[in-house]
Amino acid sequence: MARERVDSYFVCGTPRTGSSLLLGLLESTGLAGRPQAFFRSPDELRWADRWRLPRTADGGLDYADFVRAALAAGRTDNGVFGAKLMWGTLDELVARLAAIHPDLEGDDAALLNRAFGRTGFVFLRRDDVVAQAVSRLRAEQTGRWFVGGSGEISGDAGNGREPHFDAAGIGRFIGEIGEHNAAWEAWFASWGIQPHVVRYEDLAADMAATTHGVLHFLGIDVPGDGFAVVARHQRQADEINRRWIERYRAEATGT
Repeated sequence: MARERVDSYFVCGTPRTGSSLLLGLLESTGLAGRPQAFFRSPDELRWADRWRLPRTADGGLDYADFVRAALAAGRTDNGVFGAKLMWGTLDELVARLAAIHPDLEGDDAALLNRAFGRTGFVFLRRDDVVAQAVSRLRAEQTGRWFVGGSGEISGDAGNGREPHFDAAGIGRFIGEIGEHNAAWEAWFASWGIQPHVVRYEDLAADMAATTHGVLHFLGIDVPGDGFAVVARHQRQADEINRRWIERYRAEATGT
């Protein structure tokens, strides 16, 4: 049975679950919008400048204009819009939308559907949270969050610093991952939302099949012959990641 197609969707999760990879794969189809982290507050003014939106008198922006510009930038010709949300971004976005639609304040799901139309949610998570935390630590230390890309506004320049092992930092990120995954699950349950769950491990093992699964969930018809899914981001994990993972597990178990 065919699913009703969404107008918009959000890829939700925590950092270092392959979200940039998945967004690039979805964009490569030409059918699932041009998804980006449009609503990450540190980058919103950068997006606004890219779109040449006027600043307000205090140097900010009109958020209704910003949402309209994001929708225009993130839609493909079939009308589908996509974007990424990390846990800390959700509350910020909902609060700003409530200022535009005060009649729906306190109703997160209704606000998102008012702003973005019929909205679907893809929940991306990673089984190996130690590997995820190690990847997060390296990204935070080096300032390099991805290699390759599909038009992101920031995150690939790096800061020239060399990464160093930090067991406390890895442990801190493991705790945060657990908290934020639980927060996403509670939020979905509170609004009666059934997201499409994607495991990073499945994505890494078969990018095409995982992407097709997301398209099916979103109700997007996939053409037959000649339809390609193309990765636009390169794998970053290397020998350093492997050594840090082994070292952290050994120290944590005292072996």
